[in-house]
Amino acid sequence: MRSRHMARLAAVTGAVLVTGGCASPGGVAGIGTAPPTPGAESAAGTPGSVTATIPDSTPTPVPQTAVDRPKADPPVRVPPPKLSKYSYVFPVKGCSVNYQSRLLVLPKTTIWAGKGCAFVSPVSGVVDEVNTKNRWKPSTDRGADREGRFVTVVGDDGVRYLGGHLDEVVDGIRPGVRVGAGQTLGRIGNSGNARSTASNLYFAISWKTSPQLWWVRRGMVNPWNYLDAWLKGNPTLSPREEMQTVMNRTGAAPRCFTLCASKPQPAKKKPRPSPTPEEPEQITLGGDGGVG
Repeated sequence: MRSRHMARLAAVTGAVLVTGGCASPGGVAGIGTAPPTPGAESAAGTPGSVTATIPDSTPTPVPQTAVDRPKADPPVRVPPPKLSKYSYVFPVKGCSVNYQSRLLVLPKTTIWAGKGCAFVSPVSGVVDEVNTKNRWKPSTDRGADREGRFVTVVGDDGVRYLGGHLDEVVDGIRPGVRVGAGQTLGRIGNSGNARSTASNLYFAISWKTSPQLWWVRRGMVNPWNYLDAWLKGNPTLSPREEMQTVMNRTGAAPRCFTLCASKPQPAKKKPRPSPTPEEPEQITLGGDGGVG
């Protein structure tokens, strides 16, 4: 009877266990599988998965409408600024040229151009010095002769301009003659100490001095900035102010410092005096003594 009672107790216990298992939605005793109440995890502070919808950051492409770009207007030609009341021209006319824009030995430049090209006055003014003879000799190399044939003009701006190594000076160009900007003064060659080079124009800027101060005539102001302006479209850039500045610094009659001395001349040998011919011995013939 006791065994029947134990069997009955076991059956009741199994039924209870089966009923509890069915009450758990996951099928595992003691673990609930029903969805949690919304907000329950947040309220309890229990970490869990957060589900959210993140908007797409990529912008939706918008189709572009083709637009015809208007054509640009042609550039407006603006005249160069007027920097002085004087009007200048490049000192070589009608020929292609080239020159260096840096200091070589003296403040001057060599403008390479074809033989016979025109050297013209860069500004209106008065002819100052003219040399029509090529006096330079390599044996002496006198500084005053190195530019060969040359013409200088003192412009209305007060500046002196030199064109040297000329092949010839044109007729009518002499000291005191008034000339206009662009008027032909001579023809380019290679006279002076340029006789072993290609034809070129020795071009220099200075101020008026006496001919004895030839080293001033050959150049005191770097000329290439002005040549660049006159050649490339600014005909009013004037060297007057820079010339005044240099002259105030050096004085109107500075001493010569570069390429000043001529070659020394060899001393002339004194001619040796011709020997005096000896007088012939005088022999007297005849007399008192004779052969007996």
